[in-house]
Amino acid sequence: MTQAAACPACIGLPEGTLEKAASNGSSEILLSLPAIHCVACINGVERALRGMDGVANARVNLSMKRVTVGLDAPVAAEALIDTLELAGFEARVLDTSLLGAESDSYGSGLMTRIAVSGFAMMNVMLLSVAVWSGAVGATQHMFHMISAMIALPALIYAAQPFFHNAWTALSVRKLNMDVPISLAIILAAGMSLFETFVGGAQAYFDAALSLTFFLLIGRYLDHRSRKAAASAAAQLSALEVPRVMRVRDDSREMVDFVQLAIGDLIQVLPGGRIPVDGVVTDGSSQIDRSLLTGESRTADASPDTVVTAGEVNMTGPLTIRATTVGADTTLRKMVTMVDQAEAVRNRYTAIADRAAAVYAPVVHLLALAAFLGWVFYSGDVRLSLNIAVAVLIITCPCALGLAVPAVSTTAAGRLFRAGLLVKDGTALERLAEVDTVVFDKTGTLTMPAAARDALDAQAQSIAMALTENSTHPVAQAIAASLDGVTPAKITAQEELSGRGLRAQCDGQVVRLGSGAWLGAKAGTYLQIGDAPAQKIALRSELREGAAQLISGWQDAGLDVHLVSGDDADETAKIADALGISNWQAQTKPAEKIAYITGLSEKGAKVLMVGDGLNDTGALAAAYASVSPATAADASRAASDIVLLNDSLVPLIELPKVARAAKRRILENFAISASYNAIAIPVALLGFATPLLAAIAMSASSITVLLNALRLRGRV
Repeated sequence: MTQAAACPACIGLPEGTLEKAASNGSSEILLSLPAIHCVACINGVERALRGMDGVANARVNLSMKRVTVGLDAPVAAEALIDTLELAGFEARVLDTSLLGAESDSYGSGLMTRIAVSGFAMMNVMLLSVAVWSGAVGATQHMFHMISAMIALPALIYAAQPFFHNAWTALSVRKLNMDVPISLAIILAAGMSLFETFVGGAQAYFDAALSLTFFLLIGRYLDHRSRKAAASAAAQLSALEVPRVMRVRDDSREMVDFVQLAIGDLIQVLPGGRIPVDGVVTDGSSQIDRSLLTGESRTADASPDTVVTAGEVNMTGPLTIRATTVGADTTLRKMVTMVDQAEAVRNRYTAIADRAAAVYAPVVHLLALAAFLGWVFYSGDVRLSLNIAVAVLIITCPCALGLAVPAVSTTAAGRLFRAGLLVKDGTALERLAEVDTVVFDKTGTLTMPAAARDALDAQAQSIAMALTENSTHPVAQAIAASLDGVTPAKITAQEELSGRGLRAQCDGQVVRLGSGAWLGAKAGTYLQIGDAPAQKIALRSELREGAAQLISGWQDAGLDVHLVSGDDADETAKIADALGISNWQAQTKPAEKIAYITGLSEKGAKVLMVGDGLNDTGALAAAYASVSPATAADASRAASDIVLLNDSLVPLIELPKVARAAKRRILENFAISASYNAIAIPVALLGFATPLLAAIAMSASSITVLLNALRLRGRV
């Protein structure tokens, strides 16, 4: 007895099939619909809203899970939410920031600053060529003045990210990498301006601009590699039902979730998410428990059945007596677990940050030592200050600032072309240290599949027609099993929320959906006319590339474990098929976290691979994590890497690329250290001319970038 747990509205048609162009009316309200999954949901939401007075039109965007409501008269958002929740759909006023609708203003600003500094750098260097070639007197002074007019406005604008971060650190009496950077830029520009006005021969405008240009490139690459999705705990919190239908004295009323008390009776309509832990007192239905178990099978619910917050009511209305509410519900406890797990993992300190903690004070001390030493030796404060500025410029962490982001971006680009999206800036560093992998089973290593043998030729043709355009996992499994079958001609196909698909074929009504709808036992059935319903046997089969992935990672020295919420027989069968000796079945979300924590306490660096909401805590608790693109929103948010393909094969090279990336990072640090070992004595001895400083910085930065590009080839 199996049935895939997914959309509350059951099996749907292709996304966007019934989307209509909205007439927005005089104003718009945007609502978030976190639980919609198919076109049946689209129909239900739009139908409910269009029946309201004052609503001109409603258009649902399934991929973004939101609805745009066009109004031709004033309608409160609360009234729209109440209407949708009475129709069985969760709704809330849209928070566009949580949906990622905001533009990347910081990244755009960095790109603009890169363009400004690059343009100014090229022009100043053109002027500097004449000075380096021997221009003296009035000509040299004129070129320095023009350079100052170009460089100073450009530096004031382009170097703002460094100035801001440095000031923030200094305001709390701390040092970071931006402090020596800002000091070098300010002193270089200030001393160059002073030398220009007094007719000096040295001006560092070109060096200051090239330093700013290369460091901004590194900052932008770092920004791109670190730009991550919303917190997994926030995604889980969004699953909490904000308003619920309370039953008192045979009357129903919509109340806020916070108003519920233990013992209250709550009605949950088909397609609705259960808001509290409790016991069913009235009604019969099937519930989707994938939040807690991760498994595709639904469970029967009837009076005295225990239910928990976050489960989805699939087929019939249920009345539930609350036994826990608020912070004590299972869902809220999951949020707390995920939040705690994220906090632990966020304590990881990136390699670059660890290097910066040592590098920044050393650079300042060297510059101070150079100034004091030359003042003592020569007695010339101006000369000593110029040499100190040269030390700051030539030792400024340009190559160091590029060392990590250049490698991370190159590696992320390679993995993206292979079908893997790197979300976290430190993910590859952590993945390189992983020695243990824990897999979820259903949806990760296995996918639902259907057996066609139980259906006769006519039934196969009709089932193919009903399912060939569906996005529901069960429908896709059925259609895949019927590959090559010619679909029957059907008409008037429609979706019935929480039940399945219905259509007309040769004058008969044909239906495919849940057994409860078709008068049969639990499972998925096909009924043609008045004939007895035919059961469609569903099973789990290995996901494409699963065997190759397990074998490849074991060959790479990784210790592979399987932890599943499914029963022991099914878990053991998959473990044996894949050659996994360490496995655990019937595992709840808290137990998955405990399993990973136990391995970590033994010294293991654990990589978690999972897709379900029940895996979210484990994904956050692991040292590194991977989830497929089909995973729940909260699971993807908690993951470092997202697999974009259906096949697991792209994951095989992930550890190799991560380890190669870490080697390149360490090599880049070695390049930076070698550069400093040569450049620092030159600067301390007073031989660091502006030309030498610009060449040295550019050479070290380009070397680091070229070394990072080696990741594009064989690893």
